[in-house]
Amino acid sequence: MRSPVFLAGLAAEASLLRLILDDRGAAEPSAAEGLVLVEAVEGPWTVAQHRDGASLAGVLLHLDAAPAQRLDFVLKSLGLRPVTLASRQAVTYIGQGHPGLAKIAPVDLAVVEALVLDILALQGHASPQAIHNRLYLMLVRAASGLRAAAEARPTTLRHRSSPDDIAIVARRQPYAFFFAMEEYDVSWRRFDGTVGAPVTRAAFVSGDAVTVLPYDPVRDRVLVVEQYRAGPMARGDRQCWQIEAIAGRVDPFETPEHAARREAVEEAGLTLTVLERVGGYYPSTGAVSEYLYSYVAVTDLPDGSAGVFGLESEAEDIRGHLIAFDRLMDLLASGEIQNAPLLLTALWLQRERPRLRQGAAGA
Repeated sequence: MRSPVFLAGLAAEASLLRLILDDRGAAEPSAAEGLVLVEAVEGPWTVAQHRDGASLAGVLLHLDAAPAQRLDFVLKSLGLRPVTLASRQAVTYIGQGHPGLAKIAPVDLAVVEALVLDILALQGHASPQAIHNRLYLMLVRAASGLRAAAEARPTTLRHRSSPDDIAIVARRQPYAFFFAMEEYDVSWRRFDGTVGAPVTRAAFVSGDAVTVLPYDPVRDRVLVVEQYRAGPMARGDRQCWQIEAIAGRVDPFETPEHAARREAVEEAGLTLTVLERVGGYYPSTGAVSEYLYSYVAVTDLPDGSAGVFGLESEAEDIRGHLIAFDRLMDLLASGEIQNAPLLLTALWLQRERPRLRQGAAGA
């Protein structure tokens, strides 16, 4: 027996329905009484909610069991819950939202489409509630994947890969909470042109992140931050407080540059203007999917710029230090600076410092 389902808002987006239903459900225009679209709490999209006297345009589908189960799994993972519409004798999905209407930008929808593909890959391996518990991190991962696919990658020396060079035979996710561990049975094209037998590889999955080092070329000093870090603790390091550049995750619907500016406000109380890109890189390609965008911010750092900042909601306790450039290089030489992004950024600044200082003098 085919199940009637009424959808509106994000759930009714044609591109998402094609992904979820695999073209096995024709949507016809319809309307439902007592529903309205509002902006979702989870992200910049719309969800349906009850409201007396309202009427909502959407689509009606008649689904067989398999596509209905796929749709139910994805929408529950997104935080929507099924309810019965007595007026339509159909099931619909409503969500938690804010008052007001929202409009989905194309880039936002592309991220959600990538998220839906990740959710479908977990059907039968994780519950909708488990997926919803880490929905933000999955959105970060989806946005990171789109960014990775869109960016140009020079291949003047290394192998220029093609779609048939890598075959993922199986994908497993033995751990998923804030971050995730994934296992792949994968084969790839060898340098002799043959494709090797599948082997198992594991990766620590996170999302794209940014670092930014504020530099005042007039006073010739930088602002670094200090905070407790779990990585050194897990390694057994006696010194878990680290000197770093300002850093943070790139949110799903923002650019790396926007993330750098946002993190500077949150971690150091600084409003940045000019950003100089240091580079983009993987900190450890053997087992970590994280990709970093590092910047130097040319900015004004007067006395009193440093303080203690951080978001209380994320248990952040971050202390800023204003130090001269020469002191930064001394910390590098002594080994007190131990993290790769700040090491790399400091060496970049050492090379570019004359240019930045000359530009500031001219201005």
